[in-house]
Amino acid sequence: MKYTDNLFNRPRDARVPVRPDPILSSRPPLAQPAAPAAVSPAPTPSNDSNATASSAPAPSRLTVGPNIKLRGVEIDDCDTLVVEGRVEATMVSREIQIAETGSFSGKVDVDVAEIRGAFQGEMTARRRLVIHASGRVNGKIRYGKVNVAEGGEMSGDVGTISGDAPTVRAA
Repeated sequence: MKYTDNLFNRPRDARVPVRPDPILSSRPPLAQPAAPAAVSPAPTPSNDSNATASSAPAPSRLTVGPNIKLRGVEIDDCDTLVVEGRVEATMVSREIQIAETGSFSGKVDVDVAEIRGAFQGEMTARRRLVIHASGRVNGKIRYGKVNVAEGGEMSGDVGTISGDAPTVRAA
């Protein structure tokens, strides 16, 4: 090809023919896409629970696994935080679950808190706080309703969100 020839306007037969590769030629040909089918009308929504579940976005969930340390973050727009490791953070969410091996230190503002591990800091559980037998909660705690299993511990500045009930101060 000369410098004056145009690369894009050259004829196809100017290229050198390539011999077929015996390995590639032994493979079956690729399937050709089928002809497009006639377009059918969209299905109408039904009262089926599967139809509504598939259209709703999946809830966001963050899991901090065992032996993981997460420090100095703000966690927002997370439906459920599952703590199996160690977290030092500030969080505004719907639900927090602290496993037996997990610990959370910081500030939490959630609807539901379920504690099997350790929590240290400031917590507001607007609807419900559940402390299981292995759970330990310490700090400034505000809740809508509380459920403490036998063996579970809660200490610090503890009270309801409304503030009507007297707060309990424990050493």
